[in-house]
Amino acid sequence: QVQLVESGGGLVQAGGSLRLSCAASGRTFSSYGFAWFRQASGKGREFVAGIGWNAESAIYVDSVKGRFSISRDNAKTTVYLQMSSLRPEDTAVYYCAAEYMTWASRRSDEYHYWGQGTQVTVSS
Repeated sequence: QVQLVESGGGLVQAGGSLRLSCAASGRTFSSYGFAWFRQASGKGREFVAGIGWNAESAIYVDSVKGRFSISRDNAKTTVYLQMSSLRPEDTAVYYCAAEYMTWASRRSDEYHYWGQGTQVTVSS
């Protein structure tokens, strides 16, 4: 069982940066794959980035490549999403997800554990 708590969302101007954190409970953190999804108002949930057991396993949706970076700190049992060069279209509720697997998946139905979400709003 894993519990996820996101933080770090907020209001930022276009071109700015934010770092989201996802603090995870549980004793087998290193055995879980993690992902960030987002859901804009009136739209479906979209995969943003995922990470498996090591940094080389990171994957991204094309629209955030070169702007966002996902990382994990196994000692702190925390996953991060560093977001730079933010755009108004990045505005959404961002969710952290986890599953007992060593790789990352783009599919939301492969993740059983979800956080409550954190709002990111980018003004133009």
